[in-house]
Amino acid sequence: MRAVTMDRFGGPDVLQVRQVADPVPEAGQVLVAVEYAGITFVETQVRAGRGPAAKQRPPLPRVPGNGVGGRIVAVGPGVDPVLTGTVVVATTGGAGGYAELAVARVEDAVPVPAGVELRDAVALLADGRTAVLLHRQAEVRAGEWVLVEAAGGGVGGLLVQLAAASGARVIGAARGAGKGGLVLSLGAVAYVDYSRPGWEREVADLSGGVDLVFDGVGGAVGAQGMLAVRPGGRASVYGMASGSWTEPAGHVRAVPDGGVPSAAEVRALAEEALALAAAGRLRPTIGQTYPLHEAAEAHRAIEARATTGKTLLIP
Repeated sequence: MRAVTMDRFGGPDVLQVRQVADPVPEAGQVLVAVEYAGITFVETQVRAGRGPAAKQRPPLPRVPGNGVGGRIVAVGPGVDPVLTGTVVVATTGGAGGYAELAVARVEDAVPVPAGVELRDAVALLADGRTAVLLHRQAEVRAGEWVLVEAAGGGVGGLLVQLAAASGARVIGAARGAGKGGLVLSLGAVAYVDYSRPGWEREVADLSGGVDLVFDGVGGAVGAQGMLAVRPGGRASVYGMASGSWTEPAGHVRAVPDGGVPSAAEVRALAEEALALAAAGRLRPTIGQTYPLHEAAEAHRAIEARATTGKTLLIP
């Protein structure tokens, strides 16, 4: 099969398409013919060997990719063969997704519900479960002012929708004016470009101080976002796209993260996100797709902040 491989850490060009042996499902595993593979920002950090990934570098060589969608074409020992032919999205355990075939534990393969396109399901696999969990932990309430950073991204766009559906007044923030139309279409009442100096004052003026900020950016943006939170407001800090985490300011309460969810909880979160999509209450934005042999270009675009919503690979 064709797969994207990397034999060293570094820039996007370490990603190379090669012919490799087809994976064989072991006991408790399924083999998926991949139609779409999701790409996350964390995967670009793993490839580069920086950020949290720099502390625990995975073994090389490896096939990157942790989320796929496609049809089960074979099962390993102990797995009900009736699952063959089922269309699923699956977490691959941290590697193996950027390929024509991928193996996953059967408990990590979630059937795609009727009415949900496979590409949308793949876009929701990681980002959807993350957004559902963050929204639940933050206990968003009707009437609250909520600031969502990186609102034009995969997780951010879903958080805008979930918060708006809870009755919150959402201010979406992202880099550049071009993402404003998308963010407003997802349910935000206002859009702020955080590449402009003083953007946090604009947020504070609009809201009188937000009740909650979702920060997946960190760095200077995260610190500035804290300044837009009213005294006693909340901060959900979940990412560090800038390369550094945000420490909640002294006047802000951190939303408890509840610890690392179990495998069963992760699956339940994915199922909930897919159920919301099937009900028409959650829709991912797939801003761009790339063929498998352009995986390096996809990583390059994500790192350059040149993408909108979710980025998918098509084997």
